[in-house]
Amino acid sequence: MVDTQLTPDLIQEGVTLVEGLDEAGVSPSAALWFYFPDIAAWRLVLGEVQVGPKGPREAYRVVQKTLKRLRNRISHLALEDIVMAKPDARMIQLLRQVGAAGPGISGMRVTSDVINGTLIEDAYIYRLKKPA
Repeated sequence: MVDTQLTPDLIQEGVTLVEGLDEAGVSPSAALWFYFPDIAAWRLVLGEVQVGPKGPREAYRVVQKTLKRLRNRISHLALEDIVMAKPDARMIQLLRQVGAAGPGISGMRVTSDVINGTLIEDAYIYRLKKPA
């Protein structure tokens, strides 16, 4: 369960999960930690991965399976801490304006930034692929 603080352990576990999803062949187009002030919580946001015709439900199953496979390296991150988002979701579009990270995994923090009139309290970006 994620606390109100994004710790180095959680950042590393996010990297581990994204790498695991990449290895499973279901690379998310976007992967980032985002602080949601309305619920006072961090969530790992994954740009919806396309996993067959079942859509997000199947994507969550793949994420859960990956979490289980990596349980010896992921101890704090749980499925309820993860949110699937469409690649064209507003938060993802806004953060792309700060800078699009490539297909690999990077680390870019955005804190107290106003983008197009929207306050981004805090985010930690691993990946933001540009739309095809």
